[in-house]
Formats: sequence, structure tokens, C-alpha cells
Amino acid sequence: MTDTSPFADLDAYVAVPRLAGLVLSVDGRRLVAPVHTLSSDGRRYVTALWGIDPDGGPARRLTWSAPGEQAPVFLADGDLLFVSSRPDPAGTDKADDERAALWRLPATGGEAEPVVVRRGGVVRAVAARAAGAVVVQASVLGGPADGDDDRRTARKDAGVTAVLYERLPVRHWDHDLGPGSDRLLAVDGADRDGRFALRDLTPDAGGALDLAEADLAPDGTVVVTTWRVTHPGGRESSRLVEIDLATGDRRLLAATDEQADGQHDYEAPAVSPDGRLVVFVDTAVESPERAPSVTLGLVDRQTGERRDLLPSFPYWPASPVWSPDGAAVYFVADEAGHCPVFRVELAGGTVTRLSASGAYSELCPSPDGRFVYALRSHVDSPARPVRLDAGDVDQQPTELAAPGGVGPLPGRLEEVEAMAADGTPVRGWLVLPDLDGPAPLLLWVHGGPLMSWLGWSWRWNPWLMAARGWAVLLPDPGLSQGYGDAMVQRAWGQWGPVPFADLMAITDAVEQRDDVDASRTAAMGGSYGGYMANWIAGHTERFKAIVTHASLWSLHSFAGTTDHPGSWALEFGHPDDHPELYERNSPHLHAANIRTPMLVVHGDKDYRVPVGEGLALWSDLVRHQVDAKLLYFPDEGHWILKPGNVKAWYEAVTAFLDHHVRGGDWVPPTHC
Repeated sequence: MTDTSPFADLDAYVAVPRLAGLVLSVDGRRLVAPVHTLSSDGRRYVTALWGIDPDGGPARRLTWSAPGEQAPVFLADGDLLFVSSRPDPAGTDKADDERAALWRLPATGGEAEPVVVRRGGVVRAVAARAAGAVVVQASVLGGPADGDDDRRTARKDAGVTAVLYERLPVRHWDHDLGPGSDRLLAVDGADRDGRFALRDLTPDAGGALDLAEADLAPDGTVVVTTWRVTHPGGRESSRLVEIDLATGDRRLLAATDEQADGQHDYEAPAVSPDGRLVVFVDTAVESPERAPSVTLGLVDRQTGERRDLLPSFPYWPASPVWSPDGAAVYFVADEAGHCPVFRVELAGGTVTRLSASGAYSELCPSPDGRFVYALRSHVDSPARPVRLDAGDVDQQPTELAAPGGVGPLPGRLEEVEAMAADGTPVRGWLVLPDLDGPAPLLLWVHGGPLMSWLGWSWRWNPWLMAARGWAVLLPDPGLSQGYGDAMVQRAWGQWGPVPFADLMAITDAVEQRDDVDASRTAAMGGSYGGYMANWIAGHTERFKAIVTHASLWSLHSFAGTTDHPGSWALEFGHPDDHPELYERNSPHLHAANIRTPMLVVHGDKDYRVPVGEGLALWSDLVRHQVDAKLLYFPDEGHWILKPGNVKAWYEAVTAFLDHHVRGGDWVPPTHC
């Protein structure tokens, strides 16, 4: 923690360490968390691994290198594997290769050593909990895995960067899916230099394992993984398969039967402690007429019998993990501005909520069954490691020591609610500054749209605005998670009209407060929130300024240029097939109505909402002579992540809002 408040000073803000995961050793004695810290030159974040004491003692940094370390996983013997592009101290490889190798840090102490080194790098490792088996996920160019290094060397020496694709998708968020594709490689033991020998389990994977999620059976005999399939027209679905580590034989565990029940996606598989069952997230995928629904599925590996673990649960479960005795499954689910920890019993299906307020992730049940360790964040707290009693209900957790505290907040947090036109309650969070007199109001619309305001955000942090005297409204309109399927379905196919009406209703209610200045208001949002900011701009002049980040502008052009056009088509269909949805919901059709000053923000490496959307919006604003500015990041994607750019983003946003809402002079950010 720095001496300067991170909310008053952007240099202090970007320097706060940030927890990014949590893993527990097989014996339950050690927790390890990746932590993002500012590099020595202040230009990027480096991820180091920290040891977190499960009993509450001080945290201890475990790894130190300029490239950083990530993706930790414990072996059954207590050694720790992680991925890093740090140089091999015993090797002769050039440092500029920048490939990520797999390293092992001994439980008994000593230096970490590389155990898998390959030119294509390593994505992550998966380890068995009761055996020595390890499977590595890694990118391989077409052909046998054992010739990948030579093919990559030849490609580099020839100066080739081109990629030939034969299927969708070709990109994901901010990176290309190619030229290699992911495979699962079994570890067969170490050679005389201590390097692991690898055996390709999935030579025919193609792109099926790109973005895969996998788990090993505790005895290390099989790996269960998602397996992505691309259908005619570019639509994607995800199956579950199991692969025998000894033979490489692959068997289907769960796949869509479209004739019987429509399309499903299967994700986040977890194998039970006895190896017999697999729990997974089962999503009944959307269509233009029907919103998705989500439950937990269970499949018996021996009989193939499947059942729904949560047939009447009202929310969308995620991240399932097994209790150590295999009698229950822990999971998280959005619920009215929180994301609690739940437990469902296999026998009887009883669901218990373990935690009260906050948003939980990275669940780690202790092997003795007493505790569940996790990361907990909230709108008013960054992620912190905590300990929950596995047998308690609606409890407040015990926080464990870790880097990354932020100190006192510059304001307070309240819940607010309003009634939508159709009688649906619309709730949200209201951040209020420490200020005498009414504060100007900033409406922030969340992304997704199948999300909600429930946890801490480093990228969109309302407390930075509160420190500058703003009240910030964080509402959950139609399409938000955590309020049941009906809240999503009521706005399905009505991306613009229904959420817009909800947002205006809750803004109306908040503006009635004595501590809010209704004459000085602004709106902003990113991704879907940016889409809604654009919709707001074309449908009302009540706000004095609008900031739109990574925003959809023309749904017609977006449909074919986003990174997963097949997934988009599941919801909206193609413009040729469902033109009414595009005509009803595309903000660009209302460009001529915009009078409100707008700040358009976009990153060139954004593949989810390609930069052409921001440029087209900017061009239309200029054409219609709207008072507007464009903040462009040539080296950022959907999110603004580099510390210097983060500071420039907040400086530009606050300068723009202060000028148009509070009447200050326009002062351009120093480094833009």
C-alpha cells in the first residue's frame, strides 16, 4: 500500500498489486495466488506467485523474474508447476524467443527449473490430485507435435507471418487463433536433463482444443476436456470428451442432440474424487427467440447416465468444484448484485448458500472438508483471499493476508431500486462521494450484456470518480444476470428499448435524492455498455455528456466482423434472416438524433468489438457536427491494460466529463 491514496492519485492507483487467481495444494497446507504487480519501469504488469497462509499468517512472494509467472498448479507431491517466459539459467536459447515454458518449483525449496521447453510455448498444465500424471495444453503447428520446433524455426527463418484458415473462428478477444492450434500433450517422464518428454494425445484436434477447459481424473488415467465443434454456417458448440492417457483413445461424454433438445454447450468439467462422475456447466444456448439458460450437469463416466443437478435453481451456476468426499459440489452464481458460494448435495439436491455479500471465485475446498478458500471481491473491495466454513450458512468470511489493499474508500455504497414500466424491479448500486451538497451523477452501464455489477473493477472503477466528486450509478437493467431467466428473456431481442427504459427509470429515481444533482448528469459504458451509451445518445438529450468505450455501433457490420460471428448469429441471426432485429436494435440508425457531446474510446486490437465500430461512430458524429472526441489506442484491445494507457484513459474521461458537465475548461490529458 502506498502512502498516497490510490483513488486520489493515478500513479498510486496503477501501482496497487492485484490478485488474479488462487490454487490449493493437495494436502491443503499451501495456497498460491498469481499477483499482478507494476514492473520496475512502470510500463506493464508482471505476474508473480505469492504464498498465502491458509491460517492467516503473512503472505510471502515465491517467484521473482522480469517476465513473470502464471498458471500455477500443484502436483500430488507438493511441487508447484507454473508457466513463464523467464530465461533458462542452464540453457543457450536466445532470450528474444519469448516463449512460455513450464517450470517446476520444488516443495522442499530451492530454485525453479524448466521442465517443458518448446518453441510453441505452453498454455498451462493440468495435474492429477492423487497421482503423478500431468497433461500440458500447448499450441502446435499442423503436423506431428514432435516436429513442431523445426516447423516453427523454418517459418520464422522464411519470414512468414501469414495464416491460412479453413474454419471459424480466427480470433478471440485480442489475439489470433493461429497459426498453431492447441493440443493436449501427456507427460511421460523426465529425461536425463530433467525435461519432461511429451506425447500428443490429440493429433487430430484441429481447432477443437483452442480455449479448452480440462480436468484430470484423480488417478491420472483419463483427462476430461471440452471439445469445440464448428457447424455449417460458422456456428460453434462445445462437447465433453474423455481421453485415455495410456492409449490416447477418445470417447464422447456429452454432446448436443439438436433433434431432441436444441443446442447445448458444455464447459468447466470437474472429475469427482473417486473418478466416476463429471460435473459441468450445461448451457442451453440461445436462439433469436429464446434466451439461454444455465444449470449444472452430471454424467456418470461408466454408464453415460446424465442428470441435472439444479433443476429448479433460479440463477446461472459457474465454476463447479467437488467436495473432498464427493458428496456435494460447490459453485458460484450471480444473485442480485452478489455472486455467493453455494453447495448442492448429490443425494437429494439440497442447495445451501455459504456466503452472504460479495462476489466469489477460485473456489478451493480443503481436503479435510472443513473449509472453502476463495477470492472475494465486492463493488467496494478488490479481490482478497478468504476462508469460509464449509458447514456454515450466509457467513462473513475470514480474510487472509495478501498484497493489494486499497485503504479507506472516498465515499460510501448504497443499494437502490426502481420499478420498470412493466412492473419489474430494477436494482443497482450507488456510489456516493464524501461531499457536502448534491453531487453530479454518472450513469455507468455494464457490459455483457449477460452480466451484472457485483464485484470490483480495476478498469471501470467508480471510486476514482467518487474521489473526484461524482456520484456513480451502477444499475442492472434487463438482460442482467442474477435475477432469474425472466429478467433476461424480457429484453431478449430488445437490446435497445427494454434496457434503455429500465436505465431511465432507475436514473429518474436516483435523481430525486437530495444528495444527487439532477441538473448535472452524464452516462457512459463499455462493450454492451458502450452500445447502450450509443443508444442513449440517439434517444434522449437528458445527459450533458456521454462516454462510449469499445462500443457496437452498426449491428449489421458487427455481425460479420466480431471474433465469434457464429455465436452472435445464435442470438440475433444473420441480418438477411432476421432484419427486424437489426432494424429494431442498431444504434447507428439513430445517428441523426444525437446532440449530446460524446467521447468515443476504442482499441485497435479489439477483436470482440472491432475498431471499425468506433471509427464508424466517430465518422457519423463528425458528419452530424456533434461535439465529439476520439480516444484511440493503437496497441490495446477490448480492455485498456497498460498502466500508462490506463492513466490516459481516466485523465481523458474525467477531463471530458468535467468540461461538459461541471463547466470546467477543456484541458487535454498530458500524454494523449
